[in-house]
Amino acid sequence: MSERLIRQWAAGFSNLHTGFAFDPNAGTVVVEPTAQGKGYWVGAPSVTQDPRDGAIYLVYRVRRPRGVEPDRGAEIHIVRSLDGKSFEHVWTGYKDTLNTTSIERCALVPQDDGTWVLYPSYVDPADGRWRTDRLTAATPSEFDFADVEPVLTAADTATEGVKDPFVFQVAGLWHMIVSYATQEGNASAESMHGTNDAYNTGLIKSRTGLATSEDGRHWIWEGEIFGPSADGWDCYCSRIGTVWREDGIWLGLYDGSASVEENYEERVGLAYSHDLRHWHRVTRSGPLMHQPHASGALRYFDVLELDDRKLVYYETARADGSHDLRTHEVPT
Repeated sequence: MSERLIRQWAAGFSNLHTGFAFDPNAGTVVVEPTAQGKGYWVGAPSVTQDPRDGAIYLVYRVRRPRGVEPDRGAEIHIVRSLDGKSFEHVWTGYKDTLNTTSIERCALVPQDDGTWVLYPSYVDPADGRWRTDRLTAATPSEFDFADVEPVLTAADTATEGVKDPFVFQVAGLWHMIVSYATQEGNASAESMHGTNDAYNTGLIKSRTGLATSEDGRHWIWEGEIFGPSADGWDCYCSRIGTVWREDGIWLGLYDGSASVEENYEERVGLAYSHDLRHWHRVTRSGPLMHQPHASGALRYFDVLELDDRKLVYYETARADGSHDLRTHEVPT
C-alpha cells in the first residue's frame, strides 16, 4: 500500500469510516471508579479471549488519589464475561504482595497448553523504577504474586523504567510492546525516582519499545519502535498500548501527552507500521478522538477482535474528574 493510499485510508479512519473514531461517552461502562473526583481511576485494561470456550477475560488496575489509602495502583482485578460488557469477578492481586508502591497495566495471555500467563508491571521496590514481571497459573483465578519472575527491568533495558506491556504472538514469536522512560538532561536518580514514578517528574520522555521471545519467558530487548514527536500534542509521551492487523498493515492506538502536566491524563493517537519495528504517526496535528469532560483523558486502549465484531476497551475521564473503564463495539 502506498504512502498516499495509507494517508487516505487513515483519514477515513479518523472520519468514522471504520467506526474506530467514536464518541467516548457513548461507550458502555464496564467498571466504575471507587469514588468520584480526580485520582479515582479504573482502567489500563488488557483483554483477551479464551480459545477453548470463547470467554472474554479483562484485567484492569484500580487507583485512588495519593494519600487516600491504599493509594495509587493498589490492586488489579481479573474479570470474566460471555458478551464482553457484563463481567464477573475472577481474581484480585494486591500491591502489598509485591512490596511495591504501585501496580500499573498488566497483560493477560492464554498459552497453547491451556495455562495462562500474567505480565504485571509495577514499581521495583529495590530502586523505584518501573519493571515488568511474569507469572503463570492453570486458570486466571489461580495467580499468585508471590510467584513472579523477572522479565524486563530498568537495568536490563538500560532505561529509567519499563511498564504497561502489550503481549501477542506473530508466527509463534512472542512480542511485548512496552512503555519505557529515558532520562532527559542530567537529573539525579533521586530526582527521577525518589517519588517512585519517574514518568510524573518531567525529567524523562515516555517512549515505546519492543522485546521479543521464543518462549514468553526469556526476552530480548530490541529498543525503541516509536518515540515522542519533536513538538506538538504528543511530544512528552507516545505510548503504544494495542496493535492489530487490518488491510495488510499493523495499526496501533497510542497514548500521547505534550508535557508532564498531562501525565495520567493522556489522549489517544493512531499510528501504523509494516513491520512492527518502525511506526508512523497519523494523528500529527491532534488526537484521534476527544473527550470533552474534565481533563479530556482518553487512554489505555485495547482492541479485542472477534469473529463478527471488535470490542474496544479504554479508560476515560468523567465530568467529576474520575476515570471509568468502557467498551465500544465495532461491527466487522
